[in-house]
Amino acid sequence: MAYTIAFFGTKPYDEASFNEKNKEFGFELRFFKGHLNRHNVLLTQGVDAVCIFVNDTADAEVIRTMAANGVKLLALRCAGYNNVDLKAAADNGVTVVRVPAYSPYAVAEYTVALMLSLNRKIPRASWRTRDGNFSLHGLLGFDMHGKTAGIIGTGKIAKILIHILKGFGMNILAYDLYPDYNFARENQIVYTTLDELYHSSDIISLHCPLTEQTKYLINDYSISKMKDGVMIINTGRGQLIHTNALIEGLKNKKIGSAGLDVYEEESEYFYEDKSDRIIDDDVLARLLSFNNVIVTSHQAFFTREALANIAATTLENIRDFKNQKPLVNEVKLSNA
Repeated sequence: MAYTIAFFGTKPYDEASFNEKNKEFGFELRFFKGHLNRHNVLLTQGVDAVCIFVNDTADAEVIRTMAANGVKLLALRCAGYNNVDLKAAADNGVTVVRVPAYSPYAVAEYTVALMLSLNRKIPRASWRTRDGNFSLHGLLGFDMHGKTAGIIGTGKIAKILIHILKGFGMNILAYDLYPDYNFARENQIVYTTLDELYHSSDIISLHCPLTEQTKYLINDYSISKMKDGVMIINTGRGQLIHTNALIEGLKNKKIGSAGLDVYEEESEYFYEDKSDRIIDDDVLARLLSFNNVIVTSHQAFFTREALANIAATTLENIRDFKNQKPLVNEVKLSNA
């Protein structure tokens, strides 16, 4: 029998990319639109591996049930694993693998797109001209050349972003628990404290993982230390920002603009068409009411190249597990 993989939270583009790549692997793929949770985990009966994305739930209860159903492998088709209970996985003999980098260029380039769109008011300008309004009032931006960007987290995505921003002639301040000083020397960037980064940055962009230490990194206290009119960009994880604190900062003009490709309660909305319904999340609705805020649906990764890389790496991870080969992309409780 073919090795069977159950995919949860899938969209047509997931099915297309995985079916195309699976021609090289020959697995049996089962696609389910619903997000994995305790109500539909019974669908994991009779499968060898389960594949999930960012809004699926793999808590202790779900993992115990999967293990009881005979599932030995949980394959994430994303980099983050904050939605997985790794201790429960270890306790129940479920191996966890991920896709650590599918296209860092996609996310870095999208981050810059958010910066430029906010700075030069491109969405507002486009809406106006469609209505025949060609006034420039309210569309004033600033030269990014010579400004300071604060980059929190300096992994692969952030390093590509830094190269792009250096091309604009920006000064770069960086913060990371594990600084790459060789990269800093080669690219003339400065590692500094969070306080100094907050105090000196015109634009702050978040690229760190979501952990207990980084949850709500951007809050009332950290916002109070920032420059007046600062731009905040988040293409990482929604819970890096305390949304109510962000809204308060926008209301009192401390924050000049915000570009959010993620949101802390996004699972109920992102990747779904809710256009025929009223948004009953008051916080999200408030965010969407600001003309100096751009919210997009966790799409920074969404390029043809990224989808192909996600499918390839995910299926390679599963094949390596099946063939009992070393798992270069395994996520263990000890290194989480």
